[in-house]
Amino acid sequence: MRSELSSVPGTRILALLREEKRGIMLAVIRVVLLLIYLLIFTVPCVLFCLLRPFHPNLMHLVGRPFSWMLFILGLRLEANVPDSVKSTGSAVYVANHQTAIDILAIAGVLRPRTVSVGKQSLAYIPVFGLLFWITGNILINRSDGKSAAGTIRQVVKRITEKQMSVWMFPEGTRSKGRGLLPFKSGAFRVAMKAKVPVVPVAVSSMDGIGLNKWSNGVIRVEFLEPIDTTDKDIRSLMADTHSLMSAELDKLNGATEQSDALA
Repeated sequence: MRSELSSVPGTRILALLREEKRGIMLAVIRVVLLLIYLLIFTVPCVLFCLLRPFHPNLMHLVGRPFSWMLFILGLRLEANVPDSVKSTGSAVYVANHQTAIDILAIAGVLRPRTVSVGKQSLAYIPVFGLLFWITGNILINRSDGKSAAGTIRQVVKRITEKQMSVWMFPEGTRSKGRGLLPFKSGAFRVAMKAKVPVVPVAVSSMDGIGLNKWSNGVIRVEFLEPIDTTDKDIRSLMADTHSLMSAELDKLNGATEQSDALA
């Protein structure tokens, strides 16, 4: 800001300072509203989930109102789910993972009878961790190889016995603007062992989103056609899925940039 101010006249400096102050105030208001919403929303949801703890459909029911926090952040959510996905039974949904914000987007588009697989540390977040656990999501210890192998067996068992689906992030970490990272094999091993299709899901770029911006545009979520895993080689399955998602992300991000330019 200082270098920017040194090259502009006095009236422009005052305008920039006012704009910066408005941005800071907007960011503070948003943080406060998010905390209030979480307090109001999370506690009743936990009580509701206690009626049928760990039911496979809880995440689908709870996820919608959880995703409404996107509105507080100045974001709109658009999703396209083809009929082939709607008619698919159990599946492993694999999506790119950029920042904490895309968790809100995913919460708003979860298919019925779908839970996610997340790191064990999520359970230690006050109140939210309890909600994440009681809604039937599967927690894994990434630092323990034996535990991770056991988790794959656990996830496969849940899919086959309860006729449910799981949502996983095959990159294994948040990409934070680095594009689609290489995939780890866990999600694809689960799909092949459970004999269910892989459904790639592309979530548009989160770059440029800021708490101090009044409008942060649109998050687009595109469900791609299910991929049959029968008699598939795991390496080719991973490569094909990565290629499809990468191409779709290029299209989504191009459309988002064009939409933002016209706004």
